Amino acid sequence: MEQLQQFINHQPHLLGILAIDIVIAIVLLLAMRFISGLWAGVDTTNELAQKDNFAFGISLAGSLLALAIVMTGAISGESGVTFAQEAIGMTIYGTIGLLLIKIGRIAHDKWALPGIDKAVHIEQGNIGVAIIDAAAVIATALIIRATLLWAHDLDLNTFIAIITGFIISQGLLVLMTRLRERAYKKANQGALFQEAIAAGQTALAIRHAGFLIATGFTLTGASNFLEYHPNAYVENALGWVLFGVAMMSLLYVLVPIVKRLVLSRINLTEEVDHQHNIGVAALEFVISLCVALILMALMA
Repeated sequence: MEQLQQFINHQPHLLGILAIDIVIAIVLLLAMRFISGLWAGVDTTNELAQKDNFAFGISLAGSLLALAIVMTGAISGESGVTFAQEAIGMTIYGTIGLLLIKIGRIAHDKWALPGIDKAVHIEQGNIGVAIIDAAAVIATALIIRATLLWAHDLDLNTFIAIITGFIISQGLLVLMTRLRERAYKKANQGALFQEAIAAGQTALAIRHAGFLIATGFTLTGASNFLEYHPNAYVENALGWVLFGVAMMSLLYVLVPIVKRLVLSRINLTEEVDHQHNIGVAALEFVISLCVALILMALMA
C-alpha cells in the first residue's frame, strides 16, 4: 500500500495516462459490439440473449479480443507527452484496429474461405465457421500489435508499417489455409475442407483455428528479429515476407511432428476428421500454440 501511495505521489501523469487508456479501451470495446452487429446486419442483443446464437457470440468474442490485442500494442509503446496526445493516439490506433479487423474479415472470407458464406452460416449457428472467423481476426491482431511495437511514433511511416504487416499477414493466413486444405483433401480421399466446415465440423475448425493463431504468434517474432527502418518500405516489407514464410514453414513442419509424439497411438485423422472428436482437436489446437510460443520466444 505504501508503494502504491509513493507511485501516486511521484507519477500523477502516468495515472492520468492510465485512466485515459482504460476509458478509451472500454469505449472502443463497446463500439466493437454494436459495430459488429451493424456489419452483420443483426441486433447483438437479440442474437446473444434471445436467439442464444453461440456462433455469433464466438465471432464477436474474437473481434473483442482482437481489438484488445491491437490496443495493447498502442498502450505498450511510449505514452503521449500530454493527455490530449495520448487520447488522440489511442483513439486513432483503436479506430485503425476496428477498420483492419473488418477488412481482414472481408479478405479472409473472399480469399481464404471463398466457398463459405460466413455471415449466413454464423447467423444459422455454425460454430465451426465462427471459430475460424474468430481465430483469423485474432491472428491478424497479433501481427498488427507486433508492427505497432516494432514501429515507432505516430506518423505516416508507422501507418505504412501497420498496413504492410496487415497485408502480409492476410497473405500468409490464406497460404496456411490452402496448405491445410490440401492436407485435409489428401488424408480424406479428396474430401473438401470448406465443405466439411460448412457442414458444421467443429472439431476440424478447432484444429484449423490452432494453426491460424499459431501462425499469428510465430510471425510476431519478426518485430524482435528485424530492424525497423522508417523510410525503407521495400526492405521492411521484404524482411517481413521472408521471415514470415520461413517461420510459417518451420511451424508447418514442426507441429505435425510434435502432435505425433505427444498424441502417439491416436489416429488424429480418424478422431478429428471422421469422429469429430472435439477433445482431440482441442489438444491439437494447444499443441500448435505451444510450438508457436516456443518459436516466438526463441526470436525474442
